[in-house]
Amino acid sequence: MTTNGPVESRERNLKEWDFFLLWAGAAISLSEIWAGGLLASFGLLAGLGIILLGHAVGNAPMALGGLIGSRHGVPAIVGTRGALGNRGSILPAVLNVVQLVGWTAVMLWIGGQAAAGLAGGAGSARGWIVALGLLTTAWALAGNRFWRTLQKIGVVLLLLLSVAMTALALKTYGWRELRAASPARTMPFMLGLDLVIVMPISWMPLVSDYTRYAAVPGRGIRGTWWGYFLVSSWMFAAGLVAALATGSGAPETALMQLMGGHGLLGPAVAIVLLSTLTTTFLDIYSNAVSAQSLFPKIGTRPLTALAGLAGTAIALFFDATKYEGFLLFIGAAFCPLFGVVLADYFVLKRGNYAAEDLYRRGRYWYAGGVNGRAMLAWAAGFGVYRLCAQAEFAGGSSIPSLLAAAAIYLAISHGRREPK
Repeated sequence: MTTNGPVESRERNLKEWDFFLLWAGAAISLSEIWAGGLLASFGLLAGLGIILLGHAVGNAPMALGGLIGSRHGVPAIVGTRGALGNRGSILPAVLNVVQLVGWTAVMLWIGGQAAAGLAGGAGSARGWIVALGLLTTAWALAGNRFWRTLQKIGVVLLLLLSVAMTALALKTYGWRELRAASPARTMPFMLGLDLVIVMPISWMPLVSDYTRYAAVPGRGIRGTWWGYFLVSSWMFAAGLVAALATGSGAPETALMQLMGGHGLLGPAVAIVLLSTLTTTFLDIYSNAVSAQSLFPKIGTRPLTALAGLAGTAIALFFDATKYEGFLLFIGAAFCPLFGVVLADYFVLKRGNYAAEDLYRRGRYWYAGGVNGRAMLAWAAGFGVYRLCAQAEFAGGSSIPSLLAAAAIYLAISHGRREPK
């Protein structure tokens, strides 16, 4: 488990079903249920349509980003070196470490508060956070050899519990009543779509950390795409249903309380705990992978333990949700970044990197280790993102910034396409 060179072929042992379970587990999250509730003003049918379309659009760049890792056995941040340069990748690595320790804290805080609300009361929240932090870090430390077994057990159980949760919600709220609900529209169609698109795109700085272990690159991407598309759409839909029925701004809490009120307190707690584990361990492990690209002499395991400890500490002593605006600001940088990376890899480099040169002074050294054209296009794309967000552009921010960065990069790199 190191980033000191591409993953060797003997370690590429994860199959399509393994990736399906990995990303299904990532998708079963209280935060995804909450996000689905934000679409309640569209009503049931329009909301479901936005959920499916948004995931189809957002999953495409996520899968393409994962293809780089699965073809060459390199993690996501190392894959950015082909476009930005060996030293140019330092900035996205630092940003990724900061955002992932923050998201670890947010997820542990939310999980601890939710668990305390179901069992133990508010005073037990810190105890739940510590327990979740320790278990999630241990899960991340287990490594790819054990993820297959852990995900089969944890995610299959989570899927069964989610079926029970969904069936109870539909039985309680009623399909006809949900279809008849017509709340006042509070956001334009494209902003609602962007809200969905940004969820799979937010995983782009992480996806290759796992697809690099694919036994067959194409099947690894296929399992990733379907696992996240199906289950994330399901969680969004569950949040939409709960928000329409209850009018609550916290549909995830409404669903957990619904289960607890029908004698399913144990399953509700299990959903909170398992969903936190199967989602947050990705943040902890990828934090370590990004940190190791900055400090290659330090092993992945101590960096994983440090990432888990840092996220748990923040969750214990601060209201981690107060950092969400800052974390979303950092995350906004990755949409245009991967616009540049995808344009470089699939257009300029014709779908191929020399993996060894990503780790040494070679063809991706550019000028002093930095590709100035890529950095300029990335900065311009970030500017487009901020402008779209501030102007509340009807087309959203994520896709426009990604496409703008890609177009600018290709325009200023005209004539620099590598031969096959």
